[in-house]
Amino acid sequence: MAVKLSARQQAMLAALETFPAKFAMIHRLIEEMASPHVDVSVQRRLTRTLDEMKIGAQSVGQVGLADALGALATLGRRTGGIQTRARGLREGFTGLKINFEGAVKAASKPEAVAEVVGDLPAVL
Repeated sequence: MAVKLSARQQAMLAALETFPAKFAMIHRLIEEMASPHVDVSVQRRLTRTLDEMKIGAQSVGQVGLADALGALATLGRRTGGIQTRARGLREGFTGLKINFEGAVKAASKPEAVAEVVGDLPAVL
């Protein structure tokens, strides 16, 4: 029997499907920022991408994922030591991928269907 997802879950999965391609770009940009000859445009591109993904996650109700993206974007904007920022971005990116996997798993799991049996609702 095929698994039926609600419209909200289908919208979540559609929004989350765009993230893996952006993850590859984010990883590349973080590694570029770790180099000693980093350009400000790389930093701006990284933070712009993270902010776009944050808005996408917020629009489908993935608050935890949006918070992780927002924290990474804030860290990307900060000034300071290149190596310190690169390490923080790498660690935050690992946490972001874990949050993403949880969000996809939650969106893929069918919601419980409530059915009224007598006077009490029963969850199937």
